[in-house]
Amino acid sequence: MILTVILASLAVYSWKLLGYLVPERFITERFRGFADRVTVALLAALVAIQGFSTEGEIVIDARLGALAVAAVLLAIRAPYILVVLAGALVAAGLRALGL
Repeated sequence: MILTVILASLAVYSWKLLGYLVPERFITERFRGFADRVTVALLAALVAIQGFSTEGEIVIDARLGALAVAAVLLAIRAPYILVVLAGALVAAGLRALGL
């Protein structure tokens, strides 16, 4: 399992490095916009899967509260470290309450 993660990480990093070798004239605004949308979509899918599922089932637990607090703080443009700390504290508090 660890070897798979290491190899996948190296593969992804190599693709990122190869991206820097593409000449600027080949990167159009349409392509740049597509890349931006794909990045946001993949991040949203990751948050949804990690935030609302456990063992293939949809679960509402302390992670929902932490995500809500993080979303509000990001919307008001709070510093990232504050967003992470607040989310962790809310999740810990909700879990301590048994939620």
